[in-house]
Amino acid sequence: MNDPIIKEHEGIVVVRDDLLPGGTKSRFAALLFEGVREAVYASPVYGYAQIALAIAAKELGKRATIFCAQRKEKHPRTLAAIRHGANVVEVPHGYLSVVQANARRYCGMFGHRLIPFGLDSEEIIVALSTVAASLPIVPTEVWSVAGSGVLQRAMQRAWPLASFNAVQVGHVPSAGRARVFVSPQKFEQDAKLPPPFPSCSNYDAKAWAFIKKHATPGALFWNVAA
Repeated sequence: MNDPIIKEHEGIVVVRDDLLPGGTKSRFAALLFEGVREAVYASPVYGYAQIALAIAAKELGKRATIFCAQRKEKHPRTLAAIRHGANVVEVPHGYLSVVQANARRYCGMFGHRLIPFGLDSEEIIVALSTVAASLPIVPTEVWSVAGSGVLQRAMQRAWPLASFNAVQVGHVPSAGRARVFVSPQKFEQDAKLPPPFPSCSNYDAKAWAFIKKHATPGALFWNVAA
């Protein structure tokens, strides 16, 4: 896996994992297939983990099964997961809690590995913190969005002296010691002030408005996906 590409945009140092197919989660998704033939994930239709897991499974010759809410038309990211070989199971009336219950039931029946929401596991946090610590800079101020909060907690291990800021885009994240800002847009809504580079419209892009208002010049923003 290539090292992260770093570029400066409007005075902010940006980790450009939007340039990586499947985004940041693609860096570590293969770890979740160790010792299993099939990994199962309950995904919001907007999420990138479904793509990252599909890519990893295809490269490893294994199987990624994605449970998600049924829609009249499949979301483009779900379609991308299918193109990469994922087995997608759509759940009618699929609130995330219902989707997760169906995924757990499937794993219980067949003995497959259930991947935690946001890929929230110690092995992923360790791997991600190692990549962050290997960057050629040591930031003093760090920004990201936070879904599960995995990225925030990993970066806090990598850069213990930095100050951290997280933008909440869904449920309350486990964001460690980060100062948390809450996006006014619902998770499924697009960012009203997106950044000047490709960024996931209902996820990473929502951080930019807060960065422009509160960040100091030279702060680092980790852009997870396009």
